[in-house]
Amino acid sequence: MNQLSLPKTAQYDPEDAKQLVRSAIRAHRKERADAVLQEASEHLVEHVLRFVDGMHCVACYVSVNKEPPTRTLCTAIADAGIQLLLPKLGPRLTRSWGYFRGDADLQTMAPGRPPEPTGPAFDNSILAHVDAMIIPALTVNAAGERLGQGGGWYDRALKEIGPHTKVAALLFSDEFVHDPLPQDGLDVRVPFVITPDGVFPTAAARRL
Repeated sequence: MNQLSLPKTAQYDPEDAKQLVRSAIRAHRKERADAVLQEASEHLVEHVLRFVDGMHCVACYVSVNKEPPTRTLCTAIADAGIQLLLPKLGPRLTRSWGYFRGDADLQTMAPGRPPEPTGPAFDNSILAHVDAMIIPALTVNAAGERLGQGGGWYDRALKEIGPHTKVAALLFSDEFVHDPLPQDGLDVRVPFVITPDGVFPTAAARRL
């Protein structure tokens, strides 16, 4: 597998720069073999369980398209006695949250959507009560700058969490970078990164 190399984007406006970086990381993720994903899953479960140890309620997500895998992780969090919230479609196709009730309960409710819980939907206000959020990302740098898939939903959701909620982005090890990332005024920095190598604070953690 080739080494991840991010494009130089200083000459582009932030949105065009983001798209260039996203394209590079998505292409790199496609090269990962299934065996590598399985090994990553085992390590991520270990590190996330340590991160959420002693908590009562956690928000996570169901991975797709060669993201750092979370299906086993979701079950492991629930098996640890922790309530787990996952993204789901709500009324009028709004993005909402539902409680995880086991892997067998997850269903694909719309084309292109990750599997989701089948129970009631809750808006982002429920995040005020979670102890931690484990969120997706394409890359995060040491400053805590995060680049997601482009919808902005997690940036909005992160503004609804409580002051003591711990936030970590899941990445493959080479996606935790030192390069500056294109950002705009809506982007929210993340305090922690979890990779198959461990849990790492970013500069944003020092502001907590």
